Amino acid sequence: MDVLLLVLVGAVAGMLAGLFGIGGGVVIVPVLAFVFEHQGVAGDALMHCAIGTSLATIAFTAMSSVRAHHARGSIRWPVFRQLAPGIVVGAAGGAGVAHGLASETLEVLFGLFLLFVAFQMMIPPPAAAGQRQPPATAWMLLAGLGIGALSSLFGIGGGAISVPFLTWCGLPPVQAVATAAAIGLPIALAGTAGYIVTGLQAPALPPWSLGYVVFPAFAGIVAASMLFAPLGARLAHRLKPLVLRRAFGALLALFGIRMLLG
Repeated sequence: MDVLLLVLVGAVAGMLAGLFGIGGGVVIVPVLAFVFEHQGVAGDALMHCAIGTSLATIAFTAMSSVRAHHARGSIRWPVFRQLAPGIVVGAAGGAGVAHGLASETLEVLFGLFLLFVAFQMMIPPPAAAGQRQPPATAWMLLAGLGIGALSSLFGIGGGAISVPFLTWCGLPPVQAVATAAAIGLPIALAGTAGYIVTGLQAPALPPWSLGYVVFPAFAGIVAASMLFAPLGARLAHRLKPLVLRRAFGALLALFGIRMLLG
């Protein structure tokens, strides 16, 4: 049953990565927390393992999504290059911050973050800001630092934060989604490395773990997510997904409330 659930959540995460550029961690983390709790993972490591494993899966989902968006010429690579250095530093730092927090604290913070994303998903996305150009490189580095740190802390690909920011910078919605998908790759790689290093000496980890990354759960999710990410990217170019955004936002609100209630 756990294997089927992980494959299903991998498929959903892949679709969301391609469709919204959000990486899928907002679904992966609460499901992994549920699965690990069901399997008896110690409470002190529960959320850390869920977040670290989520970031590891997002690295592969992002590669599949980026390939599909790049083939359609939708990624603004100059904007990506401005954000990437700050993203890497912030993501590595976010993993260090998470290591110092109790699992219960991470669960509450993640629940609040889900409610924030749910609200964001249920309102119409902002229109691109006309001819507005991205800020100067120094400000883009700072923006990347914040996006990377928050994304790594919560085990997400960063799209819930970077898509609104990129839209504000003047990117059309499809380009904002595609560029956010590309941003998810350095977030996932740097964040995963951070969760592996900080978790190497952690006690009571599940079997087949490297730091806070649990490989059996990782494999089940990745197998499905890489197959479905290109489908989500195709849908992003064909659909007006406002209704889908709102339905997804309602689901995230339920997840968030569940996390807050423990």
